[in-house]
Amino acid sequence: MKYEWRKEEKEYYLPKEISTLVTIPKATYICIKGKGNPNQKDFQNRITCLYQISYTIKMMPKKGIIPNGYFDYTVYPLEGLWDMTEKGKQGGQFNKDELLYTIMIKQPSFVDYGLFEKALLMVKEKHPNSLLEEIYLEEIEDGLSVQMLHIGSYDSEEKSFNKMKDFIAKNDLKITSIVHREIYLTDARKVSKEKLKTVLRYRVIRKEELK
Repeated sequence: MKYEWRKEEKEYYLPKEISTLVTIPKATYICIKGKGNPNQKDFQNRITCLYQISYTIKMMPKKGIIPNGYFDYTVYPLEGLWDMTEKGKQGGQFNKDELLYTIMIKQPSFVDYGLFEKALLMVKEKHPNSLLEEIYLEEIEDGLSVQMLHIGSYDSEEKSFNKMKDFIAKNDLKITSIVHREIYLTDARKVSKEKLKTVLRYRVIRKEELK
């Protein structure tokens, strides 16, 4: 039976439009860093590289390669960690050109560094691209977090972030970093801005633990 993240990991990937507290376990991700406006072609090119490797791993059995512990699964959605350059933080107006990001795709539990390297080599041979040199594998653990589903344009996320901050304040929590995570449940190329579904997430700590 195929492993479906939408069914097996609802708590992490399918929250409602209300702020909730959740503990995100450690997981393995294929990642690439970048800078600048996500509406530019460079951002889409980096996404393409992530999906090429992710689907290469998924389709390995059809190439006669069966990784140890392999099971059929649905490829996870694109995720991103978002920050700003020092110039962007000091500026009075939000400037997308000053964004810093790490975009990534979570991998199933059987993916290790050796398998990643094999998939990366396969993609390099079939789709040569200098950006592939920037791809890496990393274990990330978000831990205690506040998240909610945002429906609508990326430019209107601030209203959802404000709701999350209210929830954090009311529950004696503290955001540990201005870097936040976004999980893209819809393809911006295929649906209208009003129908985009994005999971927003802040890492937090209980204030009592700071004493």
